[in-house]
Amino acid sequence: MTEYTPEYEFKDRLLSLGLARVSEAAAIASAKLIGRGDEKAADQAAVDAMRTQLNMLDIAGVVVIGEGERDEAPMLYIGEEVGTRVEGAPEVDIALDPLEGTTLTAKAMPNALAVISMGARGSMLHAPDVYMDKLAIGPGFAPNLVTLDMTPTERIEALAKAKGCAPSDITVCMLERPRHNDMLVELRETGAAIRLITDGDVAGVIHCAEPDVTGIDIYMGSGGAPEGVLAASALKCMGGQIQGRLLFRNDDERGRAAKAGITDLDRIYTRDDMVQGDVIFAATGVTDGSIVRGLRRVGGYIETETMLMRSRTRSLRRLIYKTPI
Repeated sequence: MTEYTPEYEFKDRLLSLGLARVSEAAAIASAKLIGRGDEKAADQAAVDAMRTQLNMLDIAGVVVIGEGERDEAPMLYIGEEVGTRVEGAPEVDIALDPLEGTTLTAKAMPNALAVISMGARGSMLHAPDVYMDKLAIGPGFAPNLVTLDMTPTERIEALAKAKGCAPSDITVCMLERPRHNDMLVELRETGAAIRLITDGDVAGVIHCAEPDVTGIDIYMGSGGAPEGVLAASALKCMGGQIQGRLLFRNDDERGRAAKAGITDLDRIYTRDDMVQGDVIFAATGVTDGSIVRGLRRVGGYIETETMLMRSRTRSLRRLIYKTPI
């Protein structure tokens, strides 16, 4: 991981609207493929549009969280340089998922997003493409109120005590996967409600930051490590806590970690470990969800809703954009 220098002037205010255009373009490009059953085509359309729009920004950007290694992804691969790279352009790290929820898009299911975040060079964890055990809650709680070293039951009890409610008043969000069956059984025994999602764990984590809106109090379970960094970027702007620990199934995955400069394979990463400096974050809805509305056809236009956030100011804007069909 490149050393981050806090004194670096990250031009987040100037770049924020440009970043919103990037996520909007990716979302709009996937509009015709919602509900068409073709995940690859939807993802490729979003990738193409996001890359084109990124290359219009006056930045010297490097993709640190992207579509995979160079030999796996022809565009927006990890390490790809993007932006106009004009003289004086700010050097930035970029984490992106042009279509977070390809299956959700193909099946016209809720919470598909086009997501991107940007920070100063060296500010983001270069997470390898492996699983990450994740745990997240919203803002307003003492640090380390819940930790990955706790059992699921201990997490629910600690959060319920802090909120002044019963465990049965807590709602957990987690991916519906066979690997989570034991955790699911234990959580059921606490009395907590469980909201299972089929895909889209970036959105799942973001839900924790606005529990009064989404009804989600805590997120837990394993998912992609790159998505963990994107989720940490969102919580850096909205407030909240996230912990992540990389999970390795074989030597190839451990080799990916070594290639990314990670030597402590058991380390627990906090939000501020994954995202060290200020970031800007944009998420545009593709299908309707609890965070943002999905794409809508209004007359001769496609209308998008984008959540645009800056960690420096803790500001959150919701932008409505109409483009002719």
